[in-house]
This record gives sequence, structure tokens and C-alpha cells, in this order.
Amino acid sequence: MTDLICVGSIAGSFGVRGEVRLKSYCAVPEDIETYSPLTDETGTERYPLIITRAIKNGFAARLGGVETKEQADALKGLRLFARRDQLPSLPDDEFYHADLIGLAVYDTGGTLLGRVKSVQNHGADDLLELHGPGLKTTVLLPFTKAAVPTVDLEAGRIVADPPEGLL
Repeated sequence: MTDLICVGSIAGSFGVRGEVRLKSYCAVPEDIETYSPLTDETGTERYPLIITRAIKNGFAARLGGVETKEQADALKGLRLFARRDQLPSLPDDEFYHADLIGLAVYDTGGTLLGRVKSVQNHGADDLLELHGPGLKTTVLLPFTKAAVPTVDLEAGRIVADPPEGLL
């Protein structure tokens, strides 16, 4: 398991004074500020963060060291990370997406179906994007108790009972 969890990203600049457009991936979006300073995915670059106001689809925020619109524009697409020990512990049936990516997925008979490539959400339940040698195309598996009865992070495996006709 990684010690860094992606908690947000920079969507570009906001205004002309070096503020950034911040997207928060936190369950309570404003909580992203409490994990400051955030880092890049290597953990080497640190970004002190202050939310200045709510805007459409996120927040306007100040990042330490960013003073101009050009500097803010240059950070567009930057993914921001917090250390796992800064984040709240999750209930047993909730998982950080970073912990699911790369896990092996088996069916209820023990056959390897593939690995989790990404976790997606298009408005309803999360979907696990599976890929593997036995799959002709990428498969999107609903991440529900019915379709995914077991997630064992310690063993690095998921047991899935995919809906009829999915695979």
C-alpha cells in the first residue's frame, strides 16, 4: 500500500494573482485544506495550501510559492497527495482508490479475471476497470457488495461475482 493518497488536483489558474482552481477528491471537499502541506506523487515537492473561496466545481486556492497566473497555469493537471497517516481511517467497507489499483481480481471459483487498472465513477456506484490477458477488452465491474463481495488488501486480492453476461 502506498503512503500517499491523491486528495485533489489543480485544474488551472483562477484570476490573475496566482490563485489556482482546486478540485478536491475528499469526502468533505473543504477537508483538503487540513492536510496541507500537500505533495506531488513522489512526495518531494511540498505545496502549502489555503482555500480562498468556493467556485464552480471546486475552490480557488493559494499554493505556497505560486505568485503569478503563469505559475498557476504551469501547475494545471498536478495531482496533490496527502500522507495516509494524515487522513481519517475508513470503515471496513470503504477503501482508498489507490489501495485497489493493481489488485488481482478472482471469480468465486478462484479463476484470475484480471487486475484493477483504475477506479471510475460516472455518477452512480464506483466501477473497477479490469484488464488482463484473458479479457478481450477492458471490463468495468460495478464496485458493489453484490458484485465484489470480498476485498482483501493484505492478500492483495479481490473476489468478484460479476453480473451475468459481463465477462
